[in-house]
Amino acid sequence: MNKSRPILWLLIIAAVASAGYYGWQKFGTFEAGKTQTAQKGPPRPSAVPVSVAPVQKTDFPVYLTGLGTVQGFNTVQVRSRVDGQIDKLEFREGQIVKQGDLLVSIDPRPYQAALDQAKAKKAQDEASLANANLELQRATKLGEFATAQRVDTQRSTVAQLTAQIAADDAAISNAQTQLDYTQIKAPITGVAGLRQVDIGNIVNASSQTAIVTISQVEPIAVIFTAPEDQLPYISEGQKAGALKVIAFTTDGKRTLAEGKLAVINNQVDATSGTIRLKAVFDNKERTLWPGQSVSTRLLVRTLKDATVVPDDAVQRSTNGLYAYTVNQDNKAELHKIKVSYGIDGHSVIEEGLSPGQQVIVGGQFKVQPGNLVSTAVASSDPTQNKVRQQ
Repeated sequence: MNKSRPILWLLIIAAVASAGYYGWQKFGTFEAGKTQTAQKGPPRPSAVPVSVAPVQKTDFPVYLTGLGTVQGFNTVQVRSRVDGQIDKLEFREGQIVKQGDLLVSIDPRPYQAALDQAKAKKAQDEASLANANLELQRATKLGEFATAQRVDTQRSTVAQLTAQIAADDAAISNAQTQLDYTQIKAPITGVAGLRQVDIGNIVNASSQTAIVTISQVEPIAVIFTAPEDQLPYISEGQKAGALKVIAFTTDGKRTLAEGKLAVINNQVDATSGTIRLKAVFDNKERTLWPGQSVSTRLLVRTLKDATVVPDDAVQRSTNGLYAYTVNQDNKAELHKIKVSYGIDGHSVIEEGLSPGQQVIVGGQFKVQPGNLVSTAVASSDPTQNKVRQQ
């Protein structure tokens, strides 16, 4: 027991010394931290990262957007004009046929017989006319030995037979026409659709079923609508020349063809408040097809020196539209704005912004008026934009 006491006291003294040293270290570090914090002052607010784009001044084309349907410039349902059995089909479905190409051959034998009969009838009447003329000459030469009645009767016979030959010529022409109808030819140049009748079938002139439908696709037409309140702008634009129309896929992502406005319908649809328009496209690449649905854009006019910003800069609230700009001190400023047109990622600003300002197009949800911001420039190219009225 006596030997263990000194060891115990040594352990107690070592523990107290360690605790004192640890407390001194903690207290000294804490005091140093307080001193440094006091020297630095309150922390500065961090800048909000945003993307910006310039407010630009440029000519801006104004387009009216709509939906349209492609139609063949001319569409013909090919039917038979005579009765008979189909001997041959001279076309393929989907083939480009030219005007005058043979499409269908109908059994011509009955019509050839009718033509031959008409020709034989004419030859018979011509022989009768020749004999009547000889009889008339004989009667005339007899002079006073022939009665006047005989001469008059013979002259009448000659006139009747002459008229009969004229009727024979008409009958021959009709028979030839009926025979020609057995060769059905393409009335226009276009694309042949699916055939409705096969070889060996009997067709009738009175039938309402077409053998095939041909649609002209070069050029081709698109029928679409526009709001009636835009009619004055369309009419005014047409005075300077045909207005440009662009056809897109229905999702608006791919341009199909460019054409010209050809026709404004003669009346407005009172039910929908729209007017039907017809545009014509050359369609050399055949990107448009009859019956196809397309999205259309009609160039109405071009705004000169318009103030243009990306759509992402335009924000909406219960108080209306607004946008943030960045001033020279890199602080955000709120501007109430008025937008007149907007499509394809850009908007035309009527009030609230000026060319040369930098508008925030990304990161606005973190921004408050007066916030310090750090900027990165976003891409902006308004020269390629097409707009519609809002």
